[in-house]
Amino acid sequence: MNNESTRKLFREAMAYLSAAVNIITTDGPRGRCGMTASAVCSVTDTPPTMLVCVNQSSSAHAVLAGNGNVCINVLPADHQELARHFAGMTNLPMSARFEQQTWTAGRLGLPVLADALASLEGRIVDTKTVGSHSVMFVEVADIVVRGDGDSLIYFGRHFHRLARTAPELC
Repeated sequence: MNNESTRKLFREAMAYLSAAVNIITTDGPRGRCGMTASAVCSVTDTPPTMLVCVNQSSSAHAVLAGNGNVCINVLPADHQELARHFAGMTNLPMSARFEQQTWTAGRLGLPVLADALASLEGRIVDTKTVGSHSVMFVEVADIVVRGDGDSLIYFGRHFHRLARTAPELC
């Protein structure tokens, strides 16, 4: 298999890997910006650490890395359009993206989505380059959980609502 066919096959396989939709935000000397990301996951709870994968060609990459602090905002199901804005799908300028919903300043002074399912603010403590992406390790300093709600996930190259239901026994 050549590199291009492997790349296409990999992307097709990843379309079947459902993932939570998050908006990663920052503010600081490099400016205020945000981006939609689904390549986000926990690393450890001691100390609380998350990882966020960011394409190095993204305009947000240098801003996130330069500011050094980020907020991971886990999106509720009704924020599909906001996810599209921060993914750059609507060509809305960055400043206008922040006007679409209510944002507050978190403990670290970062933009926190007022109705996110959860918001985790932290400092980028390490970065690893893997191919076209940077894997940013974020040590979490502040966590806000807002309670129940349906989640927004990305699956099959589309956004979907994942309903919160009572767990079923296996």
